[in-house]
Amino acid sequence: MCGIAGFILAQGRRPEPELLDRMAERLAHRGPDDRGRYCAGPVGLVQTRLSIIGLESGHQPLLSADGQLALVANGEVYNYIELNAELSALGRPPRTGSDSETILNAYAAYGLDALDRLRGMFAFALHDAHTGRLILGRDRLGIKPLFYVRLPDRIAFASEIKALLAILPESPRIQPSALRRFLQNQFAGGEETLIDGIRRVPPGTALLIDADLNIHPHRYWSALNVKPRRIDFDEARAQLDALMDDAMREHQRSDVPFGLFLSGGLDSAVLAAKLAEQGAGHIKSYSIGYRGTSMAHELDEAACVAAHFGFDHRPLELDLPKVFGRLPHTVWCADELMRDYACLPTSILAETAGAELKVVFSGEGGDEAFAGYGRYRPPLAERLLKSLLHPGSGGFRTRGQWAGRWTRRLMGPALRAVADADRAPVLSAWRETPRNWSDMQRRQYTDLVTALPDNLLVKTDRLLMGFGLEGRVPFLDHRIVEFGLSLPDDLKVRRHQGKWLVRRWAEPKLPPGHLERPKRGFHVPVGDWLRGDLAAEVGQRLARNTGVRDWFEVSAIPELVAARQSGRGGGRELFGLMQFAIWHRLFIEQPGLKPSPDEEPLDWI
Repeated sequence: MCGIAGFILAQGRRPEPELLDRMAERLAHRGPDDRGRYCAGPVGLVQTRLSIIGLESGHQPLLSADGQLALVANGEVYNYIELNAELSALGRPPRTGSDSETILNAYAAYGLDALDRLRGMFAFALHDAHTGRLILGRDRLGIKPLFYVRLPDRIAFASEIKALLAILPESPRIQPSALRRFLQNQFAGGEETLIDGIRRVPPGTALLIDADLNIHPHRYWSALNVKPRRIDFDEARAQLDALMDDAMREHQRSDVPFGLFLSGGLDSAVLAAKLAEQGAGHIKSYSIGYRGTSMAHELDEAACVAAHFGFDHRPLELDLPKVFGRLPHTVWCADELMRDYACLPTSILAETAGAELKVVFSGEGGDEAFAGYGRYRPPLAERLLKSLLHPGSGGFRTRGQWAGRWTRRLMGPALRAVADADRAPVLSAWRETPRNWSDMQRRQYTDLVTALPDNLLVKTDRLLMGFGLEGRVPFLDHRIVEFGLSLPDDLKVRRHQGKWLVRRWAEPKLPPGHLERPKRGFHVPVGDWLRGDLAAEVGQRLARNTGVRDWFEVSAIPELVAARQSGRGGGRELFGLMQFAIWHRLFIEQPGLKPSPDEEPLDWI
């Protein structure tokens, strides 16, 4: 796991080492163990390394034997052992212990077809001096991030937006449609980011950049190719068992110890069961809850799972000031605005685990792959009504996060002018789906290409890497995702309960009665914190914030605060404005400023 950055320049120009170093400095948190730089012709590459596999020999950039290929990579190629055996038989044995070298050797042997052979989570940049092109590649599900920007004399890329801000020739500008999508959807999905001109490399895609700086997208994987299957329970259970065995065995490949985030829910409990079953031993596990709040937590359930499998468990019971003191640092870590309250406790978990480990397992992806969310199984009447009122997505993802009243009262002219942007990524994804897919499969796919990479996995990557910690997500092995998406609906949902197949398969493996507990999710008691005098103080500071004054109607903020104080809504809107105000300071007004993990949030508005 690492940070990567670099650029390819217009012909006749040569890379500036000082700019590469500046980008690397912004990615130091992703790779505290090592740093390397490569300059050849018009291409410059840099990497900051978190050493996990091939500890002594995995320095990057990696070069081919003839020096014509150079690679910087972030992530893990889990099937590198099998691929190395295959490549050795072709006369391309590995020269290091790094799994990333497999990308280099596979490309040398197979060209772009190598992408189909890689199993893992990765983002990489590969300079092919033979062809004069730079290849930017990203894993199938978008587990690892990769951004790029076209500048007057180059195309630059980086693992995080903050590294690109370090070399922009002018002050960054906000992209209005992306900002509006954050406010309404809680994340800014699609290829656009909040910074005008900075874009995401799409998941399952490689961008081929030639010597003239033309970009040629190459999409090597898509869940759209999954075909629905008729399969009975016994066969599906056997196939799931085999897939999880393979995925978990590969995901445990590491030259450093690993641990587990335990939420108390099904997915992390399944990972615990498989780790124990495959002999992971007395590993460390972590869970989180809150003091002084009415909100239920899952500390007891997580402790029960950990005890059942003999883990070295560490429950964290937090005070609300500690949780919300994380707000500035989480905004800095994420780069991209997300109103996912779970970022706050995730940051504390990451810091705690990162002080002891470099790798943790986490259960993201199980709900998307096996239809665990309630939004995948709405009543027919609800689906039809929403589809009638908001056509284009089968009644899915139709309602904005902001109440209509506050959308009209608070958003400034530039945001009101891009109202069509709200659902654009959802509508685009829905239109792509095959006619023979069910409504449930379409909902799963839409989340797999929008909310998963642009929200959930931003949290999993950026919040953990803020503390030099790698998150491994076995449920997002692409073979498991393809399998789950292909299943008939009645193996995913029965009696109004999602993930039916996974539940029945996992039941014998888990502590007795664990599946009978209600799902609570990873909640954060925002309502117990953002109220009363604190809400009033937040409102006053927001009204003075430069970014808020530029993009919102500050005259409506006192009304919003009053609604929040009297329990008439406004919590999401007020919290979203807080995040934007902090983000604006860190990424627009003062790029390069870095909060500490524990701050007074009001000081950063």
